[in-house]
This record gives sequence, structure tokens and C-alpha cells, in this order.
Amino acid sequence: MATIRTGTAGWVYEPWRGTFFPQGLVQKKELAYASSRLGTIEINATFRATQKPASFAKWAGEAREGFVFSIKGPQLVTHIKRLKDCRAELANFFASGPLALGEKLGPFIWQLPPNLSYKPEVFGAFLELLPKTPEQYTALAAEADTRLKTPPYLDTAGVTTIRHAIELRNASFATPEVRDLLASHNVAQVIADTPEYPARELTADFAYCRLQGPSRPGATGYEPDDIADWAETISAWAKSGKDVFAYFVHEDKLHAPANAIALRQALGITLPGD
Repeated sequence: MATIRTGTAGWVYEPWRGTFFPQGLVQKKELAYASSRLGTIEINATFRATQKPASFAKWAGEAREGFVFSIKGPQLVTHIKRLKDCRAELANFFASGPLALGEKLGPFIWQLPPNLSYKPEVFGAFLELLPKTPEQYTALAAEADTRLKTPPYLDTAGVTTIRHAIELRNASFATPEVRDLLASHNVAQVIADTPEYPARELTADFAYCRLQGPSRPGATGYEPDDIADWAETISAWAKSGKDVFAYFVHEDKLHAPANAIALRQALGITLPGD
């Protein structure tokens, strides 16, 4: 059975206190509360800094059973190395502790800079490096070098699937060749829902949406009709056997949790907190 999860990018956001989070809720309980209302959260802290296994384990322990996290790949790989010659950096990242999430480990999300254009050799080599199984993951993570300040974390307990999604933000990637290459590696092209990137094409056995729109002209935020439209699209994907991860990450961040909940409810998904 396909699984649909809706959520947000991150959970530490001061304006959510007293709006999404109940008034007076202590900060250390915010993740537990968020996981009671959402199906998934994208961890963005990994983009700018290396995290430790203890942090991943702590997050996993605070989130409810059945919840999953996606993890954003580091800017060192996407924005500084720009996907080139990054085997060592990938090894260090994978060894830094994501496996400590166990059964709550969801996809890895790689967000490319807008000024990074498509170079077939570089892009193809990067996709080839990405581990697709727990065995490939630990083999690469075991190559971590001395820049990693903790021992490589290689315990795959609870981890059965390794998935990757990639957000392509340069028009040069909009070709059938790129879509075929992603499909050959089972890597999901991120669906952004923006006027620049309105396409809803799938390239993997799952869908990864970073909903930043809506893409309709003049829109300033998601309205009930937009939520209903996305519910119809996502339902069709799920019926075809595709797992779906849908995150509201647009500029209207204040309403991201409400939109994620509205989409979940439109899809008929209930959580223990309902």
C-alpha cells in the first residue's frame, strides 16, 4: 500500500508559537507536538552544519511512532563542491548519523543552487554515487575521513529503504534526458509548484513535493481549491502505488502547518491527535 505524508520544512519557527503550537507549550516539546499533527518534517539543519548521531537519535525519540524525517543534503556538496568530486563529502555526511533515525529515516533531499546548470558528466557521476540500499550506504559512509569529528555511524537497524530526491532549479535541467537519467537511478525530481516550475512529472517510485506556490498566476498562498487540486493529484499517484511526501515550504511559512493538515484531511488521512 502506498503511503502519503504531508508536512513542513523544519519545526523551529517562533511565529508558530501560539498559532500552530499551543500557547505555553515548552520548546523542547514542539517536535513531539508537530509530529502528532503532521506525517513528516524536512530536517534543514543538515544543510549548513554537520549534525551528530545523538541529535538524530534525539529527534527520532521525540517524534511519534510512524513519523518520518527527510534530510536535506549539505551545501558543501550542492553549493560549494557543486556536485563535483564530492565522494569524501558524501561519505562524511552519510556517516554523521542519519541512520540513527532508524525506521523514521525518510528520503534525502538535494537542493541545487539556481545557477548550477546541467553538465551530463557531473550530474551523472553524482547520481551514481548516491547509495540506493543500506548496504551501499554503509559502504560509502565507512570511507569517512578525519574531518568527521565522531566515529562513522553505520548501524542500519530499522532502515530498509534509501531514497533520494533532487530539486533542480536551473532551466537547463528541463530535458527528457535528465528525466530519463533520474528514472534510471530511481531519484525523484522535486515537484516545486511554482510559476517557473509547475510540472508534476514523476521520475521515481515515490513523489517528493516542496510546495512553494501555488503556480497559478497572482497567487499569494494556498486556497481551499488549491488544496483540493493537490489532494486529487496525490490520491492518483498513491493509487498507482507511489508513496508521496508533500512539504509546504513556500514563502507563506506561517500557514505551512495548517496547509499540511488541510491537505492531509482532504486526503482522508487521520492521525492519533485528530
